[in-house]
Amino acid sequence: MTDTAETRARRLLRRATAGVPEDDYPVTHIADLPARHARATDWPGWVPDAVLAAVTATGVDRPWEHQVEAASTAWSGHNVVVATGTSSGKSLAYQLPVLSRLATDGRATALYLSPTKALAGDQLRSVSDMDVQGVRPARYDGDTPQSERGWVRDHARWVFTNPDMLHRGILPAHPRWARFFRGLSYVVVDECHGYRGVFGSHVALLLRRLRRIARRYGADPVFVLASATTAEPAEFAGRLLGADCVAVTDDASPHGARTVALWEPPLLGELAGENDAPVRRSAGAEAARILAELVIEGARTLAFVRSRRGAELTALGAQRILAEVAPELADKVAAYRAGYLPEERRALESALLDGELLGVATTNALELGVDISGLDAVVIAGYPGTLASFWQQSGRAGRAGDDALVVFVARDDPLDTYLAHHPKALLERPVEAAVLDPTNPYVLAPHLACAAAESALTVKELDDFGGHAARSVLDGLVADSLLRRRPSGWYWTSRDRPHSDVDIRGSGVEQVAVVEADTSRLLGTVDGAAACGTVHPGAVYLHRGESYVVDELDLERGIAFVHAEDPEWSTSARDVVDIEILDTVEKRTYGGVTVNLGYVAVTSRVVGYLRRLPSGEVLDHVPLDLPEQVLHTRAVWYTIAEPLLCGADEGPGTRTGVKPARVPGALHAAEHAAIGLLPLFATCDRWDIGGVSTAVHADTGEATVFVHDGHPGGAGFADRGYAAFVPWLTATREAVISCECPAGCPSCVQSPKCGNGNEPLDKAGAVAVLDLVLAAVGEAAAAHDHSDAHAAEDSTGTT
Repeated sequence: MTDTAETRARRLLRRATAGVPEDDYPVTHIADLPARHARATDWPGWVPDAVLAAVTATGVDRPWEHQVEAASTAWSGHNVVVATGTSSGKSLAYQLPVLSRLATDGRATALYLSPTKALAGDQLRSVSDMDVQGVRPARYDGDTPQSERGWVRDHARWVFTNPDMLHRGILPAHPRWARFFRGLSYVVVDECHGYRGVFGSHVALLLRRLRRIARRYGADPVFVLASATTAEPAEFAGRLLGADCVAVTDDASPHGARTVALWEPPLLGELAGENDAPVRRSAGAEAARILAELVIEGARTLAFVRSRRGAELTALGAQRILAEVAPELADKVAAYRAGYLPEERRALESALLDGELLGVATTNALELGVDISGLDAVVIAGYPGTLASFWQQSGRAGRAGDDALVVFVARDDPLDTYLAHHPKALLERPVEAAVLDPTNPYVLAPHLACAAAESALTVKELDDFGGHAARSVLDGLVADSLLRRRPSGWYWTSRDRPHSDVDIRGSGVEQVAVVEADTSRLLGTVDGAAACGTVHPGAVYLHRGESYVVDELDLERGIAFVHAEDPEWSTSARDVVDIEILDTVEKRTYGGVTVNLGYVAVTSRVVGYLRRLPSGEVLDHVPLDLPEQVLHTRAVWYTIAEPLLCGADEGPGTRTGVKPARVPGALHAAEHAAIGLLPLFATCDRWDIGGVSTAVHADTGEATVFVHDGHPGGAGFADRGYAAFVPWLTATREAVISCECPAGCPSCVQSPKCGNGNEPLDKAGAVAVLDLVLAAVGEAAAAHDHSDAHAAEDSTGTT
């Protein structure tokens, strides 16, 4: 990194910390990441002159080595995944073989899939601007007018879409797409690292259905997958695709130097949170102030915020600051998030691209979205759930090869606090391997039904869908009269297609529309699974800086009716949760501690909500009468025998138990902290998982702490927790014991999603529980090692 580059990034950081008192200095660590130099090579000889001319006209004189390696692998007929960093030119790696095939074979077609409409639109613009004769690229998604869809089916040769439209609009209507499928030569799966958990499992099965239909028309397309840097990319791509994949991982692109600052907001001494616990200034409020300071400095900045509401509030906060100190810049900041209407997204994307906006507060909608170059800074308000996402978001800074600043602002949350004080865990740890399970019966069953509706399933096709697991699920579908078994295969029995009943985004519940009651104007959408907690009657809902209050939630029709109102309070839902063990798959016993993995049924119901002032003061609790929701999923849980848990302290060297009256709060606090730290060991976010703790559980008869996946059938997160149980709980204990608060706070044991209002919680008791569990596991492991050593001595005859 040059002195000039370092000075520039550090200057932006100094601006961001301007005016902060020395005793409240928020930066806990600064790392300077060096620049990476490019390794260019010659163009492959197989690229037609017309394509080469179109590509070089965009300003690319020579390709980078990894681009040519990936493109040539695909051109030779092998599936390939290119897993390199943000702004490493992955687009060219698939554009070269696809454009070359379309230019030399007039019947060839190609399909492009991305997880977001914004990214598909951006890639379509890039290909259209090249203007290679005969390619005829076109978009086909929910925003495509009905009047244009027939032309796309009949004439487009490179179709840009998303998994949702492939599932709902293309595969079920494949006879109308016969021309397209007969010529299908390439399928591009962009940003494939985002296909993890239940969503990834849905997409894995969707790709198997796509390959099956393509074979029906005589095609065998090559798949080109593009991913951010991820662990085991060949293995992951193979699981996603259901076929072998070659990985290209050696990134030869240049990248400017980056300065990464870890930032922990200061404690607010004059305010108290729930249970009178100290609270920190919110990550969103800090991000708003940093965003405003950087905009004043003229730095083009993205602020990634964890929630839709948070993105709105962060943009509003930055606008208010700028209105006071630099009013001419207040309109240079905006929010961008999912749920906006198509025309709103297009306008914001255009403003981003032409520089009309300097600062944007966004959800992860722009992590994979529009290709924005020349950013000077990125602010990440809260850990985004995975290291892959963290590096994807931070990679937005310095995309043009210039140096840039990245600021990670920790939320008042156990994991964020841990990362702010353990920089190696964030900056030096290898990225995670993505988790997905296409054999999850809750995911597999609807896709087998869809596949049978598209074309009768045959026995020889079952291996692609999981073999024995698929056969078992098919038997269940036949028993439920959804499919009919005949000698030639399995057939769909209804005239209605099953596709509309499948939500591939993984919640299992359709989106709920948010509608302004007076005008019938559609404001946006919320995830159906979260509707009871976010748009219940009385909830405060934000949209583009405007505040609304929910009048009615109609779950059957999927509509929440709201009216414009700006109350002085915010709302947070409260729920009650119960959990039942259905089946224990694996079990380990350590003295008085058992660790289990298996299937559970989680029953939850939103019973009311709190109205809270900005100061944190609770005005009241409003009861609600909403239906129960039952989730069948996977969980990891541990139990502690009563004699071990409540044993007395009998002197030096003995373990101190927990008094019976403190047990519920101790277990509850240990549960919260464990949920907060699991994302260190599994590719999940704390909102992907949940937990329950009880002093005596009905199914175990002992004190029990559960952590469960938040998706039907499980998403693999509990399995990761079971596999990494000791390091997971060790990090959990360290996060709790190192927190400076006296009795528990959001940085260690309080949870923002607790349905019981963080009652009861016992921080010291949580440490005691974790000590007991880890000690029992350690003693059992030591005894096992000792036994193995004796066995080895006996076998060799030594003493």
